[in-house]
Amino acid sequence: MMSEPCGDFGLIGLAVMGQNLILNINDHGYTVVAYNRTVSKVDHFLTHEAKGTNVVGAHSIEELVSKLKRPRKIMLLVKAGSAVDDFIEQIIPHLDQGDIIIDGGNSHFPDTIRRCKYLEGKGFMFIGCGVSGGEDGARYGPSLMPGGTPAAWEHVRPIFQSISAKVNGEPCCDWVGETGSGHYVKMVHNGIEYGDMQLICEAYHLLTEALGLTHEEIGNVFEEWNKKELDSFLIEITKDIVRYKDVDGTPLVLKIKDTAGQKGTGKWTAISSLDLGIPVTLIGEAVFARALSAMKAERVKASKILKGPESSKYTGDKNAFITQLGQALYAAKLISYAQGFMLMREAAKDNNWNLNNAGISLMWRGGCIIRSAFLGDIKNAYTNNPNLENLLFDPFFKNAIDKAQNSWRQIVSNSVLLGIPTPALSTALSFYDGYRHEKLPANLLQAMRDYFGAHTFQYLDECTDETHPRDTFVHTNWTGHGGAVYSTSYQA
Repeated sequence: MMSEPCGDFGLIGLAVMGQNLILNINDHGYTVVAYNRTVSKVDHFLTHEAKGTNVVGAHSIEELVSKLKRPRKIMLLVKAGSAVDDFIEQIIPHLDQGDIIIDGGNSHFPDTIRRCKYLEGKGFMFIGCGVSGGEDGARYGPSLMPGGTPAAWEHVRPIFQSISAKVNGEPCCDWVGETGSGHYVKMVHNGIEYGDMQLICEAYHLLTEALGLTHEEIGNVFEEWNKKELDSFLIEITKDIVRYKDVDGTPLVLKIKDTAGQKGTGKWTAISSLDLGIPVTLIGEAVFARALSAMKAERVKASKILKGPESSKYTGDKNAFITQLGQALYAAKLISYAQGFMLMREAAKDNNWNLNNAGISLMWRGGCIIRSAFLGDIKNAYTNNPNLENLLFDPFFKNAIDKAQNSWRQIVSNSVLLGIPTPALSTALSFYDGYRHEKLPANLLQAMRDYFGAHTFQYLDECTDETHPRDTFVHTNWTGHGGAVYSTSYQA
């Protein structure tokens, strides 16, 4: 006689994240049924890491499903891509209408949109859930970003909000929106993470090359910054990293090859920004900076051929420079988040998502890699004005940029004069200056496009009349010997 289902939650995938998430869910009083394609890992997990817990093992998909209470909730923590689709197809035959499949991997949001529509069409529910915080977060409290079938939320909410990180008692988990929105928000989170890390690396480069500080001194700088507005997880770990000594007593970071890798989410964010026409310039530069770092052999060769300024050493007041650098770093981080929320706003329009911006900022306040003190201020901005057009229009952020921008300009200027690359710090400032300009030189650009390709242009509103109505595209015969035919294939 088959026993009654006992499992509150099923999880497939017993790599580091899966095991730690299972133990976290168990700690909060829920019975988890665990399965792995290599079933020997299930037995090993039960007799080692999960020993003494209420975790239940399954040796097949059918057994996993049979041990779960309805509506069944099954999370996949497997490699993104075809493996997710393969497991979905294996699970479907054993499900009943209304059961829920959850993808907790780093899936690309178009795949999540496709899977959500596919499963909803079969009468099931689907959630694509971004999970951030790494191994430690999974075990003791991650940031969770679920989106998909709205009706699924109430079934998983008690579990998700109980196991997530907490800030002032509030869970770093809320419903994001429809279809692929959860994974989209996680993608943007990772893109912002790329930007934050690049900004910190540029600050580190200036502290080492321009100021010549020791790594112990640099650790002190980051420790002080972490006590103020730059208080964040990444600043905190940077302090620890630069102080860490190898067995010979020298800073370990100096022995690490300066070629950075990437897993794709930063690139996805940059590509999405191009597709949607949103200038997420800082994340784009962060991705390109990693690509440039990977060109190590060419850079070694270039360093012996290409010349820059005579000296890269700053000869002014070092303490004043450090203060200015902290302000520049803060201002650029604010721009990065503003760009990220601009991108999510446009993606929501494009995909008909109802994004919870205040909730997203709360999800990022704890448990995740980009957690920062000022995320509380972002939450307040969207709570005060849910229709806020841009974070830079909120009084807190406007005043913060006003206060920091002179220091920011000094740092970028000195970096250029010293020949030390600061692509993220610089592009953030260029975006800010471009965004605050009522008029940009794109009028000349449009004229050139019309001159050589008859791509048309629009007149300024104040220059329109009956001959040239507002919001119409026109072509001018610039040379006098061209025709009146113009391109209608696109307007950009």
